[in-house]
Amino acid sequence: MDAHPAPDGLIRRLWPSDTAGFRDHLLRLDVDSRHSRFGGAVSDDFLIGYADRCFGIDDVIYGYLVDGVVRGAGELRGVGHNLPLGFGGSAEAAFSVEMDWRRRGVGSELMARIVRAARNRRADTLYMSCLTSNQAMASLARKFSAELRREPDEAVAALDPKGPSAGSVFGEFSDDFAGFTTAMLDLHRRAFSMRPAAR
Repeated sequence: MDAHPAPDGLIRRLWPSDTAGFRDHLLRLDVDSRHSRFGGAVSDDFLIGYADRCFGIDDVIYGYLVDGVVRGAGELRGVGHNLPLGFGGSAEAAFSVEMDWRRRGVGSELMARIVRAARNRRADTLYMSCLTSNQAMASLARKFSAELRREPDEAVAALDPKGPSAGSVFGEFSDDFAGFTTAMLDLHRRAFSMRPAAR
């Protein structure tokens, strides 16, 4: 069983068992990609610590996987309030795609999942921020009808994800079920491949 197919790979929800794969994806980002994703230069140690904190109860992460390797990610988390995402409030989205997998529609596929997840969690507003030089992110925000506010060094996009519907809730549930099954099969394969050969 596979999660939702995507160009040359698949997109599925990432789970705590995917922490190492998500971390390795972030570590493979080149200097410019790290700068675009985090708004400045970040070290390997920062990325390792960041990945270890990214699978909390209020985090939703979708990954773009090629041959089982995470090559892109879309992240959703609540901001500016003390309640879990399911109780409304604002949320923020962030995206990262490795250089060789860009310009294939991966960002749009990840964004669609993140907008749906925000909608199903009754987020009032979904925010994305990027450097003003990041035209790809600005174009992605406009594609999803986000309002874009430009500041000297940063652009902030805001969109209303609307409320959940039966279709959006079922769609996320079925995608997540398929993704969880795939993640468990991947975990089993990795664990089995690490076992010493029988003598």
